[in-house]
Amino acid sequence: MNNPEGLRVAVVGATGTVGGKMLEILEERNFPAASMVPFASKFSVDMGRAVRWHGTTFSVRDADVEDLYGIDIALFSAGADTSWHQAPRFVEAGAIVIDNSSAWRDDPEVPLVVSEVNPEKLERIPKGIIANPNCTTMIAMPVLKPLHDRAGLKRMVVSTYQAVSGAGLQGVTELRWQAKRAITLGNSLDLVNKPQLELLPNNEVFADRIAFNVVAVNGALVDGHTTEELKLVNESRKILGLSKLAVSATCVRVPVYTGHSLSINAEFREKISAKEATEILEGSPGVQVVEMPTPLEATGQDDVFVGRIRQEGSRRLAMFISGDNLRKGAALNAVQIAERLLEQMM
Repeated sequence: MNNPEGLRVAVVGATGTVGGKMLEILEERNFPAASMVPFASKFSVDMGRAVRWHGTTFSVRDADVEDLYGIDIALFSAGADTSWHQAPRFVEAGAIVIDNSSAWRDDPEVPLVVSEVNPEKLERIPKGIIANPNCTTMIAMPVLKPLHDRAGLKRMVVSTYQAVSGAGLQGVTELRWQAKRAITLGNSLDLVNKPQLELLPNNEVFADRIAFNVVAVNGALVDGHTTEELKLVNESRKILGLSKLAVSATCVRVPVYTGHSLSINAEFREKISAKEATEILEGSPGVQVVEMPTPLEATGQDDVFVGRIRQEGSRRLAMFISGDNLRKGAALNAVQIAERLLEQMM
């Protein structure tokens, strides 16, 4: 630790959706930080914005002008551009960075960690940076890893149902505004009429209107795939250590505020039954087996929920998973990584 008076933690992007959730979870779990330093954009600083933590109000700071020395662990959730620019500066000043953006996930020298799945990767952090996976990948991993350990994951076909909060506050605002406008247009029967639907506010965050709709282009298109789909493919391979894992992914945005869900059809190298898979998952950390997982059930929960586990052949299983994309999908995992780092420090 850099600070002789105790562990000093920073949250970069403290005024954002995930940054705020990080502060909340640090407090909930009584993370033993002697002090906390919140960072945000220059705009937030100029606006005099502040955050609350353990009953104290902290004014946010601008990392471009602050002395960063003395920070031990920095939790980042401020976007890839900020992470590219600021994470090395925090590391140079002596901190370990846990980054929630996409900036460092593909770097072979940066461990991509899910706390229940591959914590051994924290034993080597050559750049001083640890990456959090994409929230959708994160929710799948605590379920897939124990099944892979038993039967050897070979291939999976995944369809996702991703909440608008995965796109940040702007995504939530867009759904809320479109839904509110729809209410003024009449009852739900009126809204099946396409001309009525076209009176909704235009989409700015998503590829199409999100209220009363699902949007199958989730992220930017790259050679026919979206960036969300590529994240799921590449990050699953890295976390599970399966460089040739076959993944077919279709990532869809749905009009749900919080909670990502995934329908997964997984093929294994060895035979595995739905009964055995259920027994394995019932004993797996960070997982709850339920009859019918839903985003509503998962919201606010630390665990991911899996159900509808069924046989699709002697080596194939189908299942449905739901998890809180802001909590386990982002902020909680970052704090859990910090807890494991603290164990190493002590």
